[in-house]
Amino acid sequence: MISISNLNKKFGRLQVLKDMNLRFERGVSYAMMGPNGSGKTTLIKSVLGLVIPDTGEIFVNDQNTRGNWHYRSDIGYMPQIGRYPDNMLIGQLFDMIRNLRKDKTSYDLELFERFGLNEMLDKPMRTLSGGTRQKVSAALAFMFDPGIYILDEPTAGLDPLAVEALKKKIAEERNRGKLIIITSHILSDLDELTSHAVYLVDGEVFYDNTIEELKAETGEIKFSSAIARLMEWSLNGVKKN
Repeated sequence: MISISNLNKKFGRLQVLKDMNLRFERGVSYAMMGPNGSGKTTLIKSVLGLVIPDTGEIFVNDQNTRGNWHYRSDIGYMPQIGRYPDNMLIGQLFDMIRNLRKDKTSYDLELFERFGLNEMLDKPMRTLSGGTRQKVSAALAFMFDPGIYILDEPTAGLDPLAVEALKKKIAEERNRGKLIIITSHILSDLDELTSHAVYLVDGEVFYDNTIEELKAETGEIKFSSAIARLMEWSLNGVKKN
């Protein structure tokens, strides 16, 4: 569970997060959406401890994240673009991450093997295509069987077989009662994998409800059409939250 209360963040004069309040529950999969500059990345980095909010509180599994790093062990994070040491081999990278997580003695290697990473352990990271780097990021996010997944554009750059494998894995973890937060511009992915819509605009929560409720409010059957209507409302200044 993640609880966010009265969160504010400025970069210089730019107010990026504005008194934000959100609650993410276990067993629920969330689509986090919003236009560029809406605050999605800053919010995610705040939850991960990579950005320190100016004011407000974030609790993960009832632990206050401020001045605390232990809570992060229950989060699997897949960045949109994974950045790794160029000269490090794939096998060395996974060994290093295992050594950093000595609290874990068993690993979920399903994606690691499904993506064939176990057959390219001697490949340097600098030689990998963008899609293979994305596979590495996915395998690392799921390796320690956390209770919370934050996945930023998880299918971007993946080949169709890898996309289906990752979607299947996300669905399995969702069905196991994990908390899953996905940001993506591929609405079909969000429609398949999530049940709750969070839409940010200019650092504020514009919409926070189930996807079924969103479809009912907009009168739309398709998820993509409902999101398009939500975007129209935000552009026209219609207040939802």
